[in-house]
Amino acid sequence: MRNPFVSSLLLCRSILLGSILLGSAQVAADAAIVEHAIEARVDPAAGTLQVRDTLTFPEDRPEWLLLLHAGMAPEVTSGNARIETAERLEHLTGYRLRITGPGPVTFAYGGSIRHDREQIAEGMGRAREWSRGTIAPEGVFLDGNSGWYPRIPDSLQTFSLAVTLPDGWTAVSQGDGPGDPASGRSTWRETHPQDDIYLIAAPFERYVDRARAGDTAFEAQVYLREADAALAQRYLDATESYINLYSELIGDYPFAKFALVENFWETGYGMPSFTLLGSQVIRLPFIIHTSYPHEILHNWWGNGVYIDYAAGNWAEGLTTYLADHLLRERAGEGWVYRREMLKGYADYVRDSSDFPLVEFRGRHGAASQAIGYGKSAMLFHMLRRQLGDEAFKAGLARVWTDNRFRVAGFDDLRRSFEGASGRDLAAFFETWTTRSGAPSLRLTDVAVTPDGGGFALTGRIEQTQGGEPFPVRVPVLVHQETGDPVSLVVELTGGSADFEAALPSAPVRVAVDPWVDVFRELLPGETPVALSNLFGSERGLMVLPAGAPEALKDGYRRLAEAWKTGHPGWEIRWDDTLKSLPEDRAVWLMGWENRWLDRFAQLAQGVTLEPEQRRLQLGGEDRLDGTQVSPVLTAWRDRQPLGWLAASEPAALPGLARKLPHYGKYSYLIFSGSAPDNQAKGQWPSGDSELVAWLGPRRALAPVAEPPALVP
Repeated sequence: MRNPFVSSLLLCRSILLGSILLGSAQVAADAAIVEHAIEARVDPAAGTLQVRDTLTFPEDRPEWLLLLHAGMAPEVTSGNARIETAERLEHLTGYRLRITGPGPVTFAYGGSIRHDREQIAEGMGRAREWSRGTIAPEGVFLDGNSGWYPRIPDSLQTFSLAVTLPDGWTAVSQGDGPGDPASGRSTWRETHPQDDIYLIAAPFERYVDRARAGDTAFEAQVYLREADAALAQRYLDATESYINLYSELIGDYPFAKFALVENFWETGYGMPSFTLLGSQVIRLPFIIHTSYPHEILHNWWGNGVYIDYAAGNWAEGLTTYLADHLLRERAGEGWVYRREMLKGYADYVRDSSDFPLVEFRGRHGAASQAIGYGKSAMLFHMLRRQLGDEAFKAGLARVWTDNRFRVAGFDDLRRSFEGASGRDLAAFFETWTTRSGAPSLRLTDVAVTPDGGGFALTGRIEQTQGGEPFPVRVPVLVHQETGDPVSLVVELTGGSADFEAALPSAPVRVAVDPWVDVFRELLPGETPVALSNLFGSERGLMVLPAGAPEALKDGYRRLAEAWKTGHPGWEIRWDDTLKSLPEDRAVWLMGWENRWLDRFAQLAQGVTLEPEQRRLQLGGEDRLDGTQVSPVLTAWRDRQPLGWLAASEPAALPGLARKLPHYGKYSYLIFSGSAPDNQAKGQWPSGDSELVAWLGPRRALAPVAEPPALVP
């Protein structure tokens, strides 16, 4: 299971808002293909590069717009062309190139690229770092947005690349390479059309295995900043395993290699044929079998079939579905993962922040992630349930073969799935890609009557959300007194639909959407209170303990101020200034000394708090000493979320402030030490909702497994 602390770090490469006037967002399905032959000399200590690039353009177009980093001063050194400055675009300069005769054109240019990393806020207490690009003593990170090569906004490109670097350094890019880095020169070549060209470099330790996926040979590569053969081998083995999985599911792996590359800050970028991950992330033991497959899969979706951003970024949802979701589904927890996605939508998306999938470009916060990753993944799950597993897998293969190294949008995916299944999917894609919002379901009028030697069950499913109803297929599961449960599918084409079933045994329980197969609003009782209910609230109050020691008081105040930044709907108060706790907003209580802790203890389920003794007990576990651990708990007061945290020492509070927003799906957490390190986490049990009807006394029923995983 992916650790929520690092989940936000493992972000696939996305469009950063306002950062770019170029890139995949402007590449059309019929994009021109330009060939680059690049020779670069990089000086990390000085932060500079010198480049000679020979470009071969399509012959049917005489004028091109080129973008380079400011200060590069390009000159045409050979070929029939003229270049002139067009305009300045933030850190880039646009040039107009006029072709005056046949043949390649060679440019020479050089200069400095060294941008500091910047923080991007992604929600309460959450931020990530990014850079426009840098050449620095600790490493090199350059992409098209850096302007290190002549970027042509409306094109794809093939390339060869030779990079001269200091002794001991290796350059990494997409494609086949790196040649012989020991010579001081790294070489790469990619003949498949690319939407960007990357240049990553550092004094790497390189590890290589020859690997196969079916009939396709490729290299598994690992680039670490410090030697670690055991760690590298684990990634080499995982690379071959997951490339085989996805090659069999979708189609042949398209690149000469896949490489894990260690970055010099915490990133989670997926580039064609390699991924760039931070040092901490790489060494988390579970990442190799959770988030790492996500990055590998992007070589099909996003880096193999390109995204028509103007028509909506579909690749994050499909990759989430076939990586993160599939891995959980294979472990028997697919329904849990789908419930988590619906909870993310419920907790973070408001009417003011909702939008349809065709408007999703890239993640820039919890709300956009819940839509562009979660809702989009649910679209593909509902499509799979509608088509059946075999037709859905045939559709995936068809998407790949129809759109390989082309730009594609939702309409292209629809045509591929239609071709594979023989079904008209226009209404399905229209509904789920162009409409915002979600259906809210209600189960009513459930009745049972004797019918011959058996029983007749009837009922109705209604949509209760505002606005037009959604056309949606809703599964229903009926438990009987004896015999196996019976499954139904109810088609809602309007605001409600009746259902009936003839049963040989008396029904005892009816459950609507028991495996969370439908993108919809969750109802009370379906999911427990969790930290996301607090972090997703637009309004709230953080209550600090006036009676705590000064060092803790200062730490709690700093934590609260950090979380409040950018969230004007939240307020900070000391506990001795309140006559009562508000009931109309989320509330965080902080500290064992908080005078409102007794009220929280009365509401908390599954935990026993002893404030005077600084002790707590989770369920039947041993009592925990609050001077040794830092607990974080949640509770409901009706539908008002409450949270409480208490640090064992002041030094633990900065880490709690940073980490807790990434643990949103959990109801309780226990940390230890000053780091602090997580020791326990979990969710309170959830119960039945309004989508469950009992036809008699409640009883323990044998669990019913969800349908088999897409790939067993």
